Amino acid sequence: MKNSRLWIAAAAAVFMAAVVWCVIILNKPEEETVTISQDGQILYTLDLSKESDRTITVEYEGRKNVIEIKEGRIHMLEADCPDHTCINTGWLEDLPIVCLPNKLVIEFVYKDSADGAAR
Repeated sequence: MKNSRLWIAAAAAVFMAAVVWCVIILNKPEEETVTISQDGQILYTLDLSKESDRTITVEYEGRKNVIEIKEGRIHMLEADCPDHTCINTGWLEDLPIVCLPNKLVIEFVYKDSADGAAR
């Protein structure tokens, strides 16, 4: 009886590990492609694995955001917005970087996007 419970628990653990692995694999970004969009329009589509270190300045109604690409990663370096949530988000990982006042979004392009647009 105790032995069968152990086998059931082991099988459940293996099943859960497989489910988690599948979710991670299916939600992986398509290579290292990101989009930078403002007010719903894509301004840049970048492959971070091929980008050299640089900054990109995006302006909106007299305010600006400075985006830094460094060593294959991207983040908001500076922003003319009141709360700096976009800066505090840090480097782009799972969640998009969003500057609501300047209507700017930086996000990965995912494999499951039907039309290739950012998720």
